Amino acid sequence: MRQEPYTGALLQVDLSNTRLDKKQIDEEVMKKYIGGTGLGAKFLYENVPPGIEWNDPANLIFFGSGPFGGTIGGSGAFSLVTKGPQTDGAVSVQSNGSFGAFLRFSGFHAIAITGAANDWVYLYVHDGIGEIRDARHLKGKDTLETEELITEELGLGEHQVSVYSIGPAGENLVRFAAVMGDKGHVAAHGGGGAVMGSKKLKAIVTKRSKRQLQVKDIKTLKGISKEMTEIIKHLQKSQVHTWGTSMLFPIYPKLGLLPIKNLTASEFPDAHKFGGDYYRPRLQMERSLCWACGFHHCHIVTVTEGPYAGYTAEEPEYEGMAAWSSIIGQNELGAAIMLNDVTNRLGMDVNEAGWLFGMLMECYEKGIITKKDTGGIELPWGNAEAVRSLLHKIAMREGFGTILAEGTMRAAEAIGGDAPNIGVYMKTGAAPRGHDHRNRWPEMLDVATGSTSTVDSANVFVPAELMNIPPVDDEFSPDEVARVVAGVKGRRALEDSLVLCTFTCRLCDNKFLVDALNAITGWDWEKEQIPTFGHRVANLLRCFDFRHGRTKQREQPSPRYSSAAINGPGKGISVAPYWDQMRDKFYDYMGWDKETGKPLPGTLSKVGLDELVRDMWPEEEETSEK
Repeated sequence: MRQEPYTGALLQVDLSNTRLDKKQIDEEVMKKYIGGTGLGAKFLYENVPPGIEWNDPANLIFFGSGPFGGTIGGSGAFSLVTKGPQTDGAVSVQSNGSFGAFLRFSGFHAIAITGAANDWVYLYVHDGIGEIRDARHLKGKDTLETEELITEELGLGEHQVSVYSIGPAGENLVRFAAVMGDKGHVAAHGGGGAVMGSKKLKAIVTKRSKRQLQVKDIKTLKGISKEMTEIIKHLQKSQVHTWGTSMLFPIYPKLGLLPIKNLTASEFPDAHKFGGDYYRPRLQMERSLCWACGFHHCHIVTVTEGPYAGYTAEEPEYEGMAAWSSIIGQNELGAAIMLNDVTNRLGMDVNEAGWLFGMLMECYEKGIITKKDTGGIELPWGNAEAVRSLLHKIAMREGFGTILAEGTMRAAEAIGGDAPNIGVYMKTGAAPRGHDHRNRWPEMLDVATGSTSTVDSANVFVPAELMNIPPVDDEFSPDEVARVVAGVKGRRALEDSLVLCTFTCRLCDNKFLVDALNAITGWDWEKEQIPTFGHRVANLLRCFDFRHGRTKQREQPSPRYSSAAINGPGKGISVAPYWDQMRDKFYDYMGWDKETGKPLPGTLSKVGLDELVRDMWPEEEETSEK
């Protein structure tokens, strides 16, 4: 007897007309795009044609769970897809917590939002329905205040509801505004918070309803889930289970990967103090779990000593710690925790903010900007209170904050002088994650050519062997780097379409993910399909970007970002002389045109995107028709 097909439910929201519709996504579409990022990329491409700007009401913002949502540990995650203000192209960013699981429990795989409200609203999704509610009383509130007020308003406990909102930065259309929820989880990169702000959408709320999820083989799924958890827990190199991403901080200086004083220095003597094994025994720690996750990763912390003693906030991830310590030359743990919290509450991407202030402090040191520019605020290296003051000005677009609200690249251009050479950013418009990629060329190539504003190929997290390709022999060989970045393309897109936290599966064989997918859906996926799927998503997002103005020339790092490393294995080596060669070789491996960077017709056909050929190569279609 044929099983019922595995389909998805989409909540379509038109804020302009206050209309909500429930649509069923058929199984063939689900098989091709799965959910999360894959499904979001499809809807974005089909609904946001060239000419629609990021702040146009017609722009779409997509929040998607996937088949894994609400099933196993790490499946509370969701993917946000939209056209964003930093690159003027596609944004695909993930956040963990409980939102994705609660969305599934509420009866939906995804939410697709268009239009713009006349005044501030929030969306409440629960029990198979969606409601647009008044949010005028929430205007100006920070993200944590918004979460607490909505939870209280609904009469629910904190574990019964997931609230993702924007702070003042999103309301004021700061280009690197983020979406925050579940007391510190962040959908950060690309400016999704500004898109919500342009729609006057203050928050999206999902309730932990009692709906039973559709799982074909629950026994097999439970077995796979248990085995995946045990693999991660007992792998020595996966210390994230015990220490979270804080485990990176003490080891990065030895590898030349810790960014110090805007990439101008090689030593940060206090690095060990920012590792969890050092600070966790010294702080008050309270676990703050994502949905159904047993990792010792996330905590609410209280500072116990120093000038910020008594300050309570979400434990920063590695990138938050790096942004507010080594990048700006600041060595007080409590100050880093405070600044990370302020950034989250105001609703901004901590990566972009960290690089922005690293550039500003170097510019201040060199006299490129002065107190006259900053409104009387002194900006020497490590001045945490000055950063706090300017963060508020950025969020409100006040004074000098108006320039800084445009992000590192655009602020550098506005400041002028040597600032564009000092700033760390990609010429697509966004800053990278808080690592010194001068010793990690694969990630630099990945973020400069990808369409997600962050890691796209997962080359940092997933060993090449998992994708059945040889690892890099020489990390400073343009050909080797290009080969491995193209070769691992696919795994991250699968994780972000399932949707699943990368830390819960980062070193698990692809077969685990495919077997779990089949157990949930009843499909017959094989692990050999992963590269094709991943390239399908990558090419779909890339075609979107090129239709919206991306060019090959923009796919390169800024001068400082591509300068020679000061220490580490790449000491004295700059990627700049090799960049064009490496990028062109990568295009070769990806099947992209060397002259333009666009996916070639044969490449699109190979990954099941024949319908995009006419959009990318209209001249060839016209010739063939003649």
